[in-house]
Amino acid sequence: MPDEPRLLPWSGPEGKHCYLITDHHGGPISRLADATESTQLHMGYQLVDHALALLPDTQPGDLRYLAERLTEALQDVLRIAESRGRRLKHPSKP
Repeated sequence: MPDEPRLLPWSGPEGKHCYLITDHHGGPISRLADATESTQLHMGYQLVDHALALLPDTQPGDLRYLAERLTEALQDVLRIAESRGRRLKHPSKP
């Protein structure tokens, strides 16, 4: 019986969730999803550091751009958290 579908760290058409349905752990799409999650988290950390440095003297236009990027990063992190939370609720059998 296959595991529960994995929520992938990218969106499909029209911004809808993408899922991976497989019973093969460590396959190429799983590895790509793991690498994408890692990249998204790293970019989020860098963006937070940039925001902290930028905020004290930022112009309104720059603040909007920063808010948009922070929102995108937060969406990525929330999708990763949801995906990982689902996998923790249903741990795979050894």
